Amino acid sequence: QVQLVESGGGLVQTGDSLRLSCQASGRTFSTYVIGWFRQAPGKEREFVAGINWSGGIKGYSDSVKGRFTISRDNAKSTGYLQMNSLKPEDTAVYYCAVRASGRYTVPQRGDEYDYWGQGTQVTVSS
Repeated sequence: QVQLVESGGGLVQTGDSLRLSCQASGRTFSTYVIGWFRQAPGKEREFVAGINWSGGIKGYSDSVKGRFTISRDNAKSTGYLQMNSLKPEDTAVYYCAVRASGRYTVPQRGDEYDYWGQGTQVTVSS
């Protein structure tokens, strides 16, 4: 069993930055794929970014490409999502998820991930 705890969310203004963290339990964190997803009120959950076990493969949704950066520190069992140039449309609950298999791919479908955190709220005011 893996437990994930997100942190770093908050209320910011347009153009500001935030860094989300995803702290994981478990000794095999370094083998996991990490995905960040978000869900805005009344909308479906969507993929934001993902990173494979080594950090050598990353994927981003078109809506965040160039503004968000995903990274990981395997020694700290932590994943990160650096969010710059935030826009009101980035407002959502952000979730991290991990996938225990497929070390060389970064899936964008939520049902391909095995464990999920409880989410952290990001609100961007205009």
